[in-house]
Amino acid sequence: MSNSNYTMAKSGLTQDPHRVSEHTEKVLEVAIGREVRAFRRQQGITVAELAKTTGLSIGMLSKIENGHTSPSLTTLQTLSHALSVPLTSFFTRFEEQRPAVHVKAGTGIEMDRAGTRAGHQYNLLGHIGSNSSGVIVEPYLINLSETSDVFPTFQHDGIEFLYMLEGEIEYRHGNNSYLLKPGDSFFFDADAPHGPENYKKLPAQFLSIIAYPNAD
Repeated sequence: MSNSNYTMAKSGLTQDPHRVSEHTEKVLEVAIGREVRAFRRQQGITVAELAKTTGLSIGMLSKIENGHTSPSLTTLQTLSHALSVPLTSFFTRFEEQRPAVHVKAGTGIEMDRAGTRAGHQYNLLGHIGSNSSGVIVEPYLINLSETSDVFPTFQHDGIEFLYMLEGEIEYRHGNNSYLLKPGDSFFFDADAPHGPENYKKLPAQFLSIIAYPNAD
């Protein structure tokens, strides 16, 4: 077992963030195969049942779903009818744009976030709106100065991750308080009242990543 798989097994994680994509995953056949398999599984249809409905062999369907063959237009039409989905749905993910945001050092957008207090400087490091994951993620670089107010009253939907870069602060979450120093991280449910309640060493700087469901 690889080190990555061993770590996943111990932690209970179901995805490997370090998995290397094969070159074949970029080709159209693989994209089509993934969609055929996804639609079939969504409808609770087995390969054998789909083979019977379409007249295609189990072996052929297996090759299509694994991206090992290029299905003809006639075959795709047959599959779209059997699965009751538009023919174009097999190409959606292949054509879908995957956005990315690169922010150079010192160029983040300075902004006031809901609940921001005096002296709390927020720099938004990137934003991707509606996307196929169904999750919105907002990364911020937060700076606290000698004039920063102390009000641990932030409360919002989602999950938040903090990574301390500079300074020392006591950070409250619910009824508990945590001392955060450079290199420390803090991961929590943001629905509970939270925020810095005592500044031990300023200036302080930390990375905040907030993730919440896309409401669209």
